[in-house]
Amino acid sequence: MELFDLTGKVAIVTGGSQGNGQAIAYGLAQAGADVAVVDINPMDKTREMVENTGKKCLTIKADLYNIHEAKSKIIETTMSEFGRIDILVNNAGIQRRNPAMIFTEKDWDDVIQINLKAVFILSQAVAPIMQKNGWGKIINMASMLSFQGGLYVPAYAASKGGVAQLTKAFANEWAKYGINVNAIAPGYIDTSMNTALIADKERNRQILERIPAGRWGEPADLIGGAIFLASHASDYVNGHILCIDGGWMAR
Repeated sequence: MELFDLTGKVAIVTGGSQGNGQAIAYGLAQAGADVAVVDINPMDKTREMVENTGKKCLTIKADLYNIHEAKSKIIETTMSEFGRIDILVNNAGIQRRNPAMIFTEKDWDDVIQINLKAVFILSQAVAPIMQKNGWGKIINMASMLSFQGGLYVPAYAASKGGVAQLTKAFANEWAKYGINVNAIAPGYIDTSMNTALIADKERNRQILERIPAGRWGEPADLIGGAIFLASHASDYVNGHILCIDGGWMAR
């Protein structure tokens, strides 16, 4: 189990106030990491969950729409508090739904900014720190829409396709520095982002019929994959998109 031990490591998790980010922050703390949680929303519950594991939790309120200001605040605050950055989880993400013909430029820009540009800027910022240490783990949040086009979500599909390709591009360049860059592609997870889909009885039925596991995922279902990709257990895994989807992509 030492392969999965994160004792002494420091992780940054963006979008950690709830849902997938909250679960991943908690899971990394359970595995031994101290965690810096980033969000624009209150993070009190996540702090409580992390600290209940006996690990330290730093909460950083940052607006990823102002990514360069946020980047400086996140990196400087984490380094000041912990003195190191070993793991970055680029989890923060937003969704906008509308048919492509009437999808607004503002919605497009917002989704690309949070889901893709912020991933690029924050990864670029931590990479030199990890390079200096000779080891680091960057985990991006991809999606089933990294592989599929979806309906009424053109910006989200484009952003998540971009996340998958950016993951591979970073991995190609940074593996030689001991930095592993991989991504998790969650399936249909029961979070606030999917409230509308869950409430749509017909769409919900269609989704469940395709999932071999027969259920929606829970944020906690991502914890094992996150610990694996954050730990020495994945030291020879580079540029991989790990589907945690109940078998959706296999159907």
